Amino acid sequence: MTDIQGPDDIKLLIDSFYFAVRKDELLGPIFQQKIPGDWAPHLQVMYSFWNSVLFASGGYRGNPFMKHAGMPIYSQHFERWIVLFHQTIDGLFAGSVADDAKQKAVKMSLLFQYKLNDIRAGGTTPLF
Repeated sequence: MTDIQGPDDIKLLIDSFYFAVRKDELLGPIFQQKIPGDWAPHLQVMYSFWNSVLFASGGYRGNPFMKHAGMPIYSQHFERWIVLFHQTIDGLFAGSVADDAKQKAVKMSLLFQYKLNDIRAGGTTPLF
């Protein structure tokens, strides 16, 4: 197995990951509700996002947290998301960038959960 090396690998990762997400009993319905039709625009955004996260490409413009702020997602959803993301990476890649992707996904998950929990508790977490 090789490491994640660029945009083609990101595309493979994202396509494979979201294939698993759409089949998942817990995550599939949530994503289907949010993206009921054409997945291509969402996947394009995810390619750009992960290229920016892993390779500092600067191509992603947006606020990922805001896209999730109103969704009915809780710790069990994030836990499943991480499991599927790690399984997808481990099935396709091995190396320092693959390890970095897994670590960054965990950090994002924890940050999103913190912000969502704070907002739901009436806190003052900014939505960025």
